[in-house]
Amino acid sequence: MSNPPSSPVRPAPRKATQPNATTAGADESADGPTYAATKDTGGVIAVTRALQVLEAFALGESSLSLAELSRRCSLHKTTVLRLARTLAQSGFMVQREDGDWRLGPAAGWLGARYQAGFDVQNVLEPALRELTLATGESAAFYVREGNVRTCLVRVEGPQALRHHARMGEGLPLDKGSPGRVILAFSGEPGKAYEEIRKKGYHWSIGEREQGVATVSAPVFGMHWRLMGSVCISGPASRLPAEKLEALAHTVVAAATQLSYALAGSSAAPAHAPVRATQWHP
Repeated sequence: MSNPPSSPVRPAPRKATQPNATTAGADESADGPTYAATKDTGGVIAVTRALQVLEAFALGESSLSLAELSRRCSLHKTTVLRLARTLAQSGFMVQREDGDWRLGPAAGWLGARYQAGFDVQNVLEPALRELTLATGESAAFYVREGNVRTCLVRVEGPQALRHHARMGEGLPLDKGSPGRVILAFSGEPGKAYEEIRKKGYHWSIGEREQGVATVSAPVFGMHWRLMGSVCISGPASRLPAEKLEALAHTVVAAATQLSYALAGSSAAPAHAPVRATQWHP
């Protein structure tokens, strides 16, 4: 008798693997589906990578090559190309005739809508321009974004020698008077911040950047919600401690008027109350 045919051997089913942030980020061959959630934060990898591409552009750079975008983002060229083409569909990026990439009009509109939330054109810029004329120094308005501060709008002073700040750059909160004022009026504990709250302003020399002096005051909106800080800045050689102390009153007055303008009222009181733990116009 012949033996019955043996049953075919079936391979064991392969266990499905879930993409994660580690395996999906090395290069294009290991990318996996870019819609996967990152392991630690729960964010979407594709969105994170797209933001990386947009943030690769430094201030003043008109365009970048695909190779340079790939290097700055630490992503494979084909991944960057796919992201750039997707962003271009919504107008956030544009490819030039020579193949390089630049930011598109949608990125500009996004920034404009962000600034519109602070009424830059109608309130902030005119107020900073007046402060510049009154002090002879550059004036700026800083806002808090997470654990950093950024310059939302700036008006350059008339002096040939002046301090230059890059708008949109993330700067530390605990270095420099604009950030320390934001921390103080956000409720940061400590004797130093309590002193800032009592005075209603703060000045510093060379704290974040050597040779640069600043004096800042808080700006509030509706219901005394902290909006940010207004400051003037210049070289320390022109702004010693006694000059900063004298200019502080002008900065506080500008911040007070700006607070009422942002809150929808043009009438500021003659005297701003100063409290032991909380100051506002």
